[in-house]
Amino acid sequence: MRIVVSGAAGFIGSHLCDRLLAEGHAVVALDNFLTGSRGNLAHLRGHAAFRLIEQDITQPFAIEGALDAVVNLASPASPKDYLDYPIETLDVGSAGTRRMLELSLEKGARFLLTSTSECYGDPLVHPQVESYWGNVNPVGPRSCYDESKRFAEAVTMAYHRKHGVQSNIARIFNTYGPRMKLNDGRVVPAFLDQALRGEPLTIFGDGSQTRSFCYVSDLVDGLYRLMLSGERYPVNLGNPREMTILEFAEQIRRLTGARSAIVYQPLPEDDPKKRRPDIAKARALLGWEPRVSLEEGLKLTVAYFRGLHATVP
Repeated sequence: MRIVVSGAAGFIGSHLCDRLLAEGHAVVALDNFLTGSRGNLAHLRGHAAFRLIEQDITQPFAIEGALDAVVNLASPASPKDYLDYPIETLDVGSAGTRRMLELSLEKGARFLLTSTSECYGDPLVHPQVESYWGNVNPVGPRSCYDESKRFAEAVTMAYHRKHGVQSNIARIFNTYGPRMKLNDGRVVPAFLDQALRGEPLTIFGDGSQTRSFCYVSDLVDGLYRLMLSGERYPVNLGNPREMTILEFAEQIRRLTGARSAIVYQPLPEDDPKKRRPDIAKARALLGWEPRVSLEEGLKLTVAYFRGLHATVP
C-alpha cells in the first residue's frame, strides 16, 4: 500500500513509519515539526519507499498519485506541548483532521485516526470501556487537547456516515519508549530524566493516581491491525496493567539505580485520578494485546535515555 502518515516525526508516528516500511508499504510522511523531531526520521533518509514532506495539515495541501490509506497522528500530545500550543492543538484536531479526511475521500483511501484516552477525562467508570462517554471539563486547561480529539472522533464518524469513508479510531493510552523527548512533560521521560541526573523525582499529588503504560512497539502493532480492520467505532489500545505513580517512581529508581528522593507537588487541574483501558474489544476484534512487559520496555527506554544524556549536557 501507499500510505500518508501525518505527525510522522513524532514519537509514535516515527515508530509507525518504521513498521509500515517493514511491512513493505510506501510511506509519505507529513510533519510541520512544531513538536516532532527530524531526528526521529533521520534513519529513513534515502529509503526508497519513504518520502518526507514538511507540511502543516491545517493548511491546504495536495498529495500526487494514488493512496491506499491515510493515518492521522498530527497533534501535540504531551501536556507540556498542548498547554504551550493550545490553539494549534485545537486547529490540528479540527481543521487538520478534516483536511486529512478530505484527502481520504478524494483518494478513496481508508482513514485511521489516533485519538486518546483523554476522551474519557477524569473517568467515573473504571476500567474505561469504549462505550463510556467520559467526564471531560470542556473549559479546563487540558480541554484544548481533550476536545480537539473528541471533535476529531466526531468528524471522522461524520465522514464515515455521510461519505462512506472506511475509518478507524484508536483511543491510545499512556505509551512510552525510545524517541520520547527529554522535556516531554509526561511521567516516563520526566522520571527518567530526573533519575539519570540524580535529581529528586517529582510526583504531582500524593502518587495514588494510576496509569497503565504500553510499550511503543505494542501500540504500533495495535494501530497496524486496526488500520486493516473493518471496525468503525473507537477501540482502546493500551496496557491494562495498572499501577500508581508512586509505584512507578519506585520502579524507575530500581531500574536506573538512582538514589533520588521523591518530592511532591500539587496535582494539576483535571489530572485524571484513574487510567486503565478495558481491551476486550481489541482482543476480540484484532487479536491484539500487549506483549512487552513493563520491565523489558523500561530497560530499552532507559538505555535510550542514557544515550541522550551522553550527548545533552
